[in-house]
Amino acid sequence: MKSFLIFFIASLAININLYAAEAGMPQLDPTYWASQAFWLILVFAILYIAISKFYLPKIKDNLDNRENKIKEDLDNANKFKDQSEVKFKEYELIMENAKKEVSKIHSDSKNILNKDIQSKKETIEKEIDKEILKAQKEILEIKKNSISSIQNISENIAANIIENISGDKLNESSIKATIKDVSKKNIGKYL
Repeated sequence: MKSFLIFFIASLAININLYAAEAGMPQLDPTYWASQAFWLILVFAILYIAISKFYLPKIKDNLDNRENKIKEDLDNANKFKDQSEVKFKEYELIMENAKKEVSKIHSDSKNILNKDIQSKKETIEKEIDKEILKAQKEILEIKKNSISSIQNISENIAANIIENISGDKLNESSIKATIKDVSKKNIGKYL
């Protein structure tokens, strides 16, 4: 239908003198149509060849290069993402192992310190017990020695008191015997 319409308009234009051509519009004058068609075809052919041979290949190359660069960048990004995930998993594994090792070292150190403290505590307790026994023996020795000293002092005091009260000096052996008797009865209270 389109071709029929074009054909009809073209035949009308050829057979009828157009009023516009007489008025000064030469492009509507059928005598110039052949030259106009030639230049139209020539200009569009040159434009078509220039665009298809020069401009479109450059544009297509640029688009292809851009697409390849984008694909390459995406591939690199995915590769780096995979590498970073692997490194992150390695990091997590290293951190987990380090935490376990720190925990083990901590518990081992704690056990060693507890054993060391316990052994030192036992050693100190043994030394304290030895010192206590030694001190108790020394105290018993001092008490035994002090009893004889107390007896001598008591004998002197008793002799002085009796002499001061009665004015007579008593026999030292009887004073010693009396003091020994009294000290034997009361010695259990002090030892």
